[in-house]
Amino acid sequence: MALAFFPRGGSAQVARYLTRGLGACGWQTTIVCGSLGRPGEPSHAETFYAGLDVRAVDFTAARDAPDPLHAEPPFQPSFEDRPGAPDRVYASVDDETFERLVALWSNQLEAADADHADILHLHHLTPIHEAAIRRFPNVPRIGHIHGTELAMLDRIREGAPPTWTYAERWAQRMRRWAQACERLLVLSPEAVRRVPAELGVEPERVVWAPNGFDPEAFDRRPLPADERIKLWRRWLVEEPRGWDESGRPGSAAYREEDLAPFRAGGPTFVFVGRFTAMKRVPLLVRAHARALAELERPAPLVIIGGFPGEWEGEHPLAAIRETGNRYAFLAGWHGHEELPQALNAADVFVLPSVREEFGAVIVEAMACGLPPIVVNAYGPAEIVEDGVTGWLVPPDDEQALARAMVAAARDEHERRARAERAYRVARARYGWPALAQGLARVYEDVVLGRPAREGAQTLIAAGSADA
Repeated sequence: MALAFFPRGGSAQVARYLTRGLGACGWQTTIVCGSLGRPGEPSHAETFYAGLDVRAVDFTAARDAPDPLHAEPPFQPSFEDRPGAPDRVYASVDDETFERLVALWSNQLEAADADHADILHLHHLTPIHEAAIRRFPNVPRIGHIHGTELAMLDRIREGAPPTWTYAERWAQRMRRWAQACERLLVLSPEAVRRVPAELGVEPERVVWAPNGFDPEAFDRRPLPADERIKLWRRWLVEEPRGWDESGRPGSAAYREEDLAPFRAGGPTFVFVGRFTAMKRVPLLVRAHARALAELERPAPLVIIGGFPGEWEGEHPLAAIRETGNRYAFLAGWHGHEELPQALNAADVFVLPSVREEFGAVIVEAMACGLPPIVVNAYGPAEIVEDGVTGWLVPPDDEQALARAMVAAARDEHERRARAERAYRVARARYGWPALAQGLARVYEDVVLGRPAREGAQTLIAAGSADA
């Protein structure tokens, strides 16, 4: 299993949990990936994938080099365009650097004994595909689309920015890589419908592979009021990791008196994610401020995430300053193993992302008993049933998002009812062990040369889809 990036987002979680689940199904898996930072940090591959067979490329020196892309090894590019970030967008990467990236991953795959593998499971559409095609043409490949690559292709199709000098070349490569896969895993039924035309692959080779959650780690364990305060005190006051425009963890910190809204008896909203443009975190801050103006008592918002120093567009703290929102808190980047406790210290999960192919954190929140407020588009609209398991709002509609937050805060009975239904749906459909069993069936089909079957390909076990 190969993933070009260091651990920092949902695709790394997917690789980790699927690898664990595949082991229980009898598959031996080696993870080839990137790494960043020192042991113990969540972006450090051997730390993040502890207990698994990992072969990692260390990007730490490249990150600190004058030109990260021309360091040795080169820092892996990204599908997102963040000026000044060490990982520049793929569409701006020239042919010579592309060949260096292919050589890097060819060597890594060879060192991991890829030529003796039964399957190469390649996450995202990156130069790892080119390396696999050139060096190991006889080993079948499964591609795993996580959404950010589709977003970049959409921007290219709509008209790439002038700085994306090599945009069309990258689009052609990515389509060719997808077409060379025996199966292509996508995150939502909506992606199943549109990916064949966008990438030029046969519909029967596209498999719905939703993200899932660890049913042992993520469960309803609601914290008593005093334990909630203790957790938020530790995260926000005693050991702060929130960060301002400097990118330094702890540069956004709070005082004991700032915790007063957590004692006011209102619900706590929580967001978890990176600070990319599509997540719409500043819009969430503004919608929350609008909702607070209508509520009778404070309902704090805790914003968890944002890899230190990485953000697109407006920094969330700028929106907090502009709105004067004293009840929105930046908790910073935390390890995945810390999320269950934080989710159990909250009441409602909010994710206003406008381009979320799935959103694993949605089902993780549901599995902890939180009803979600999400956008009625892409993957979230497939996960959440409006009025039943949560609230759906139109994309980029600040007022609608604020109204949903007000409704969730005011009606405790309805909030709890949707939370209960969300909990049941998550546990019936999206547990990682069951999804890994579905993936093992796909692997077996590919290894045995069984033909793909249009309309029958999903990792969700029969009988759970209608839970």
